[in-house]
Amino acid sequence: MTIEPNGGRNGRKLTGVLILHGFTANLESVRPLFETIGRTGLELVAPLLRGHGEASPDALRGVTWHDWLDDAELALTRAAGNDGKLAVLGHSMGALLAMQLAARHPSLVDSLILATPPLRLSSILAPGRPLHFLAPLVSLMFDRWEFQPRFADPATAIMPEQYRWAPTRAILSMFELLEATESLLGRIEAPTLVLHGRHESIVLPESAGMLMEGIGTPETEKRVAWFDKTDHQIFCDCEREEVIDAVSDFVSRRMGA
Repeated sequence: MTIEPNGGRNGRKLTGVLILHGFTANLESVRPLFETIGRTGLELVAPLLRGHGEASPDALRGVTWHDWLDDAELALTRAAGNDGKLAVLGHSMGALLAMQLAARHPSLVDSLILATPPLRLSSILAPGRPLHFLAPLVSLMFDRWEFQPRFADPATAIMPEQYRWAPTRAILSMFELLEATESLLGRIEAPTLVLHGRHESIVLPESAGMLMEGIGTPETEKRVAWFDKTDHQIFCDCEREEVIDAVSDFVSRRMGA
């Protein structure tokens, strides 16, 4: 994997949008975006990350964050080609991968749309949380960890099928991705939109503030769009239309930039 120096955006034009789904999710969690992005005329690229979308979460065994980043990087470089660049939208873990791409390939990433970027998780075992030091021990005691989908209003939500558990070693690898991404925030200079729920139950809302303070993007080119009701599945929950409108507006502005 190559890492480019910052500032290599000259000579390329915005040609597509790369969408990266979250941990244990699949393309159904981001599918509500497809029609809106399709109307822009930009190429839509949405890879299914390794170990995801299979019949069983056992497919995640032996998969690491380096595999997910390789999948995302391959999709980016193929779509960008010789003269293109992409807006990269990532949900949850996908937001971490999007930031990795922006730091490693600044000439190929036009801008970032980061939905619930998980710099701080509600789990007390996660990086930056009080009991993170116990996470490796927990992985030895428990082979898998259960998940429940989180929606502010299940009655009006789109309910995408996704894994209800994950191998604990895959979770630890996602934690490693979080730490690796937090350490390179200052190298990211791409225009950035952060989408976050004020009452998010999986990613702490303070993550948005951490990102805005740490990212190297100029102040005038980064902002947070807050939503008052939605939970973690931001593109499928009760405020999805408002969220998608915010994405559409940002992409339109980038097309005119």
